[in-house]
Amino acid sequence: MPKNSIRRNQMRSHLAYLAARLMAEGGIRDFAQAKQKAARQAGVPDTHSLPDNREIEEALRTYQALYQQGEHQAVLTHLREQALHLMELFETFNPYLVGSVLTGTAGRYSDISLHLFCDNAKDVEIFLLNRNLAYETGLRRTRLGDRQIEAPTLTLDFAGIEATLTVFRTDDLRVTPKHRADGRPVERARAAQVRALLSETRESG
Repeated sequence: MPKNSIRRNQMRSHLAYLAARLMAEGGIRDFAQAKQKAARQAGVPDTHSLPDNREIEEALRTYQALYQQGEHQAVLTHLREQALHLMELFETFNPYLVGSVLTGTAGRYSDISLHLFCDNAKDVEIFLLNRNLAYETGLRRTRLGDRQIEAPTLTLDFAGIEATLTVFRTDDLRVTPKHRADGRPVERARAAQVRALLSETRESG
């Protein structure tokens, strides 16, 4: 392998580690933000050396296993418990858990992210208002199958944890959402699957 390629791979690994540490210790949730900040810290202007999200996610798993094992298991168990409570609360909207709480890389700064499905996003807002739950609205650009859409989001505090609800139309339930960065299918789970994961997390803890 050419020396330039070796150096580039070494730099990608180093940047993935720095980005993972920023996410684990610095409260950064966004992969793109973490890798850009890591590049600035390392003084690397060459964007070809930036790791992809999968590399950072793998580095994050390694970092958590090495430096945060006990804390990570406790935090992940708590987040999955609260995610399950949230899914039960929004059961009528066909909730799916997505993001780091599902994949297992969630840490002390992570939020809970759910996908909800209904014909009118206002129904979710009415649901929240009727329960006196304060929230903020927004839009999230999402890749749904072969389409790029802007899905409504509702962000609220749930038991001291930030929770983001992304609302899709009922028909969108049949379409697989994909990561915008690389087109990979987004992993998602229903409440029964989360219960099973929670049992595994408790046992491993």
